[in-house]
Amino acid sequence: MGESASSLIQALRRYRDQWQGDADVVAQFEDFAQTHADAFERGNPVAHFTGSAWLVSADGERVLLMHHRKLDRWLQPGGHADGDTDLARVALREAEEETGLAGLHVDGGIFDVDRHRIPARADEPEHWHYDLRYVVRASADESFVVNAESHALAWRPVNEVAADETLDTSLRRMARKWLA
Repeated sequence: MGESASSLIQALRRYRDQWQGDADVVAQFEDFAQTHADAFERGNPVAHFTGSAWLVSADGERVLLMHHRKLDRWLQPGGHADGDTDLARVALREAEEETGLAGLHVDGGIFDVDRHRIPARADEPEHWHYDLRYVVRASADESFVVNAESHALAWRPVNEVAADETLDTSLRRMARKWLA
């Protein structure tokens, strides 16, 4: 096992110790990291690691969501590691690129983990994302810019996200974690 997989596994175990109800999914993430040398590469056609941002306002009361163009759903900013083994850095980079916000910073270690299927499209087969989510906090300037990856961006009160049954279950789970 390489150094990058080793540090990721240590971070996953710290996360598992904090969120013991996620032990089964953490075991899947560990196994994937240990058995796939190309786990951080989009070129792995079966699955790969991604990094996402639970992007909260400076006061922590709201979260910035994007209406994802390809998936046609409200989701958190995030994307492919593309070889970068520092998934917190990936989450920060994706949050900056997908929102145009300046002055963002990662706040703590892994906040959430989610393994989800990505449907097949013309240029790629169906595959799995092993997504690690990090709290990314905005500065006082909350002016965002919609880019080509989304239809819209919106600041939403976290308590509303937690209760909105129309949203993705993982968004509601992160909102509940944040409120706890």
